[in-house]
Amino acid sequence: MVKAVRVHKVGGPEVLTYEEIGDIGAPGPGQLRIKVRACGLNFIDTYFRVGMYPMPMPFVAGQEGAGDVVAVGPGVSDIKVGDRVAWVAIGSYAEERLLPAERAVKLPNGISYEQAAGMMLKGQTAEYLLRRTFRVQKGHNVLVHAAAGGVGLLLCQWANHLGANVIGTVGSEEKAKLAKANGCHHTILYRKEDFVARVKDITKGALCPVVYDGVGKETFPGSLDCLAPLGMFVSFGSASGPIEAFNIGILAQKGSLFATRPTLNTYAAKREDLLSISEELFKVVTSGAVKIPINQKYALKDVQKSHRDLESRATTGSSILIP
Repeated sequence: MVKAVRVHKVGGPEVLTYEEIGDIGAPGPGQLRIKVRACGLNFIDTYFRVGMYPMPMPFVAGQEGAGDVVAVGPGVSDIKVGDRVAWVAIGSYAEERLLPAERAVKLPNGISYEQAAGMMLKGQTAEYLLRRTFRVQKGHNVLVHAAAGGVGLLLCQWANHLGANVIGTVGSEEKAKLAKANGCHHTILYRKEDFVARVKDITKGALCPVVYDGVGKETFPGSLDCLAPLGMFVSFGSASGPIEAFNIGILAQKGSLFATRPTLNTYAAKREDLLSISEELFKVVTSGAVKIPINQKYALKDVQKSHRDLESRATTGSSILIP
């Protein structure tokens, strides 16, 4: 009998139920059956739990993981039993799962299960944000909100590797130290400092060609005031709540700005793009240019605590669950 974490109704962390879900069966055409070795914990998991992204009930929570292929369905030719794979797909908080083979990525030898579970969603997100949504170049001033968070630490490391001047907002001195240890050149304590004024000071008035904002409501519209003319506001998350509808004319007033709300699902919808994004991610990780800090580990049965910690901003870097 397979155990998993299911959501039967929307709500707080208490609705995450660790339970037996029965036998998941053999993989169907184009599917894999996978023994899950580690699951990733991501803020997007809370959006599904509270109903921001509606799902048919009940559903198995969790967006990413890594494990071993234990059975292969008809029509699958490029993945075999015994392969180590990782993925980004709903239904990952489980001991075993079924997965469309087209969403699985083979892991290189230098990447562990725990690393993979801690980086697939966040790392692929960092790749498309830095290399596809806005292509960061050497010398760019880049503002990263929540720089000590899971995606934030990867953005800081990777942007630094690309030669950017990395500015990050953080909530505490401890998180400032962590961000600086991961490639962030300038940290701003957003609870004590005016981040717009600090960005203007740090950049000597030049501002930034891009702002990466996974916070949402609390940092808007301040993020727009950190952008140079023709700059791009990249809103990729809503940790503090969603940004309300705004008059698009504000983009003209503040310098003919661009604004986008990208998602990994769109950027990695085609398998060739998924493989390309993953290849770039694996390359920077195996080279040592980007490290995956697994700063919290929880047993899968302790999933409620993991969500409480995540939502209270008590976590840094990547967190994983072990079945």
